Amino acid sequence: MTRLFAIFFLFALPAPAKKPNIIYILADDLGYGDLGCYGQKVIKTPNLDRMAAEGMKFTRHYAGSTVCAPSRSCFLEGKHTGHIYVRGNGSLQMREDPHEPILPRAMKEAGYHTAMIGKSGLGCNTDDSTLPGKKGFDYFFGFTSHTAAHFYYPNYLWRNHDKVPYPKNTLHDGDNYSSTVVTAEALQYLEKQKDGPFFLHLALQVPHASLRAKEEWKEKYRPILKEELLPARDKHPHYSYEREPKTTFAAMISYMDHNVGLLLKKLDELGIADNTLVIFSSDNGAMQEGGHRRDSFNSSGKLRGGKRDLYEGGIRVPTIAWWPGKIKAAQTSAHPSAFWDLSPTFRELAGAKAQSDTDGLSLVPTLLGKGIQKKHDSLYWEFFEGGGKRAIIRGSWKLILFNTNKTLTPKAELFNIDQDLAEKNNLAAKHPDKVAALTKLMDDSRTPSVHPNFKLKSERK
Repeated sequence: MTRLFAIFFLFALPAPAKKPNIIYILADDLGYGDLGCYGQKVIKTPNLDRMAAEGMKFTRHYAGSTVCAPSRSCFLEGKHTGHIYVRGNGSLQMREDPHEPILPRAMKEAGYHTAMIGKSGLGCNTDDSTLPGKKGFDYFFGFTSHTAAHFYYPNYLWRNHDKVPYPKNTLHDGDNYSSTVVTAEALQYLEKQKDGPFFLHLALQVPHASLRAKEEWKEKYRPILKEELLPARDKHPHYSYEREPKTTFAAMISYMDHNVGLLLKKLDELGIADNTLVIFSSDNGAMQEGGHRRDSFNSSGKLRGGKRDLYEGGIRVPTIAWWPGKIKAAQTSAHPSAFWDLSPTFRELAGAKAQSDTDGLSLVPTLLGKGIQKKHDSLYWEFFEGGGKRAIIRGSWKLILFNTNKTLTPKAELFNIDQDLAEKNNLAAKHPDKVAALTKLMDDSRTPSVHPNFKLKSERK
């Protein structure tokens, strides 16, 4: 009798909750205003708009930096640029463990299969295909070098340690368009890992220059834009020379949106959508490269600046969270958050070991509408191109310092971003006490970099 009762009790126990799959999609140089759900009037993005309608749209989510390599490091390390190793672009990459322990290692230890498909976030101009595996990714496919990822018809991509050659590709043309190849790889990954749990970081190239798009997608915009062809050229510069830059840029974003739609459709077909969190974002603000101009489509929306700026247009990015049955539909969150919040968020959802040295705060209460959402006292950035820039946000106040690599008395610009979203009115002269207090908070928010490229003027000999 006792044995029968024990068996009955065992079967009566509720099944343990299944760990959710997590997909983090990162576009490259997509501006705050480039999606329909963020106000875009010309470029069509129905699938991402659907994600926003069925999930949560963030209006104050910030990238890790204003260029790709440090921004992606902030996401992976769960820290802001004052604490990471890769604080800028260049010929460098993360060091091997135990240096810079990153999110996929913790996910792997929590029972997840981990993958990065697309553009590696582990460095910048490097061709080290062994690093993703050493840093905790079970599977990698794509570009290790960010320079190589400028081109949509690569000579090769990496699958773990093996080169996948595309002999008919010539960087600017060919028979294997990388956006198509990367999407197909991601769909195959979902098929293989459908039993989960898995963590997939899908890092897209689009819409970073070069400007290259499939002809059938360009055809959709020609009647709308009626763009006059630029003069023909015999040679390409570094980026491809595109005679229809507006048409091509719009086509690239719509094709990216189409591919996101394929991913969502695959989750539905596999019956795992209800157990999969999908977050879409961009690694920094809108670019002006390869013949594209931000004002062609109002890519920064109402924000000032874009890529390489620490104005809002350079770091505030479109971000959408979608999880059917878990995230309520048609929500908009103005909670100030940043890339370094993703590591504690994903770790909490996965039941992974909490990160002791993160600058982030879990967004689970915001996503699920349960519990109390902790708030940042401040958000901090530092950037070492163009003479150096630093920025900090505390409440409604934002301070930006300029030429921080070159002078001990950097130019200051102070904004009340609640009242002045476009950052037109510099209040530094009116509030010197606020400038001083926020400057001190900047200094308290960082540790000096061990890399010689990332030194403030006060740290340079």
